[in-house]
Amino acid sequence: MNNKRHEAILELIAEESISTQEELVQRLKGRGFDITQATVSRDIRQLGLKKEKTGNSVYYALPKREKDIPERFARVLKEGFVSSDVAMNILVIKTVSGMAMAVAAALDAYHFTELVGCIAGDDTVMCAIKDVASTKRLQKRIEEIING
Repeated sequence: MNNKRHEAILELIAEESISTQEELVQRLKGRGFDITQATVSRDIRQLGLKKEKTGNSVYYALPKREKDIPERFARVLKEGFVSSDVAMNILVIKTVSGMAMAVAAALDAYHFTELVGCIAGDDTVMCAIKDVASTKRLQKRIEEIING
């Protein structure tokens, strides 16, 4: 149950701007979880969620796993990436010839919550994503890593 609740929290944080634990409790209750604020507080700590300022508001944000990943994985993404395209819940990444397996391994190392898994050929990586909305979001996150 803990893993399902954690997954639901990560999905909610990615989909909505949630600024308080009470808000998160209400959203989780709406998804069928019978929890308390104390449980949510513990979950936030376990997931490493942080509050980020956006304009004049402060919201919970997904952990910045990119900072935990060695620079070599970001370098592999930057050097191997050519383009990306979305086909429903599949993210197709074109790479420099021979780099697809390295790019797929780098993507796996990031442990993106949206990513189910990758299949790599010579110059193409097909990424299975949990849902259509998450596919565009992950595409944007990958491009942010590549650009900077």
